[in-house]
Amino acid sequence: MNKRKVLPLVFLVVSLLAALLVLGQAVGNRPAFISYRADLRRTSLKLYWKDDRNRRFGSLGNLRNWLTGRGETLVFAMNAGMFNPVYAPQGLFIEAQKTVAPLDTAAGTGNFYLRPNGVFYLTTDNTAHICRTPDFRSSKNVTYATQSGPLLVIDGRIHPAFRPGSANRQIRNGVGLLPDGRVLLAMSRRKISFYDFADYFRKTGCRQALYLDGFVSRTYAPASGHSQNDGDFGVIIGVTTPR
Repeated sequence: MNKRKVLPLVFLVVSLLAALLVLGQAVGNRPAFISYRADLRRTSLKLYWKDDRNRRFGSLGNLRNWLTGRGETLVFAMNAGMFNPVYAPQGLFIEAQKTVAPLDTAAGTGNFYLRPNGVFYLTTDNTAHICRTPDFRSSKNVTYATQSGPLLVIDGRIHPAFRPGSANRQIRNGVGLLPDGRVLLAMSRRKISFYDFADYFRKTGCRQALYLDGFVSRTYAPASGHSQNDGDFGVIIGVTTPR
């Protein structure tokens, strides 16, 4: 074949491949995190484990359906901490000012026990808090609480055990406190390291953030076009508005 004809053909093929590559990137150009910023003055944020018949919700879809029957609209939900083999909360769980499971201050292995771990909790004045496990003080003013670990961001700094470039990657979800008092709930769309996940919360302005769980994580976020209704969890965190 004539070289003068080959060169334009090669250029055309390369151009088409480049265009397809760009198009593919554009189609897949979604945010790296599914997130929701809960304003506790306008929405209700609670922790859920079992319904009024003492049946575990388990999935996000089951929680949504139960809330719908009670005249509430679920706008965001995700699993809210680790659980043991019988799906009971691992560590502290407070529901409607009642301590269902006690604070776990023991040493152990696994993410939950990577110190410092911590507690996410809500109080009667409708504010959210995150603290290290040893700093938590039980009080009648605590309405909801879940314990998990490790802490992701501690006083504006990434947990000292995390390292950039770590090969330990999983789907992860967590909770952080924004400077304006809102609660940031987030799950990664792809597998991510602890360092990068913590860095996401830090860059949003969170001075405190807590890891909730990993590869089992699911998120119900209809406003973001991401409505996972499955899962098989212990405690679930849900944000609702009246219907």
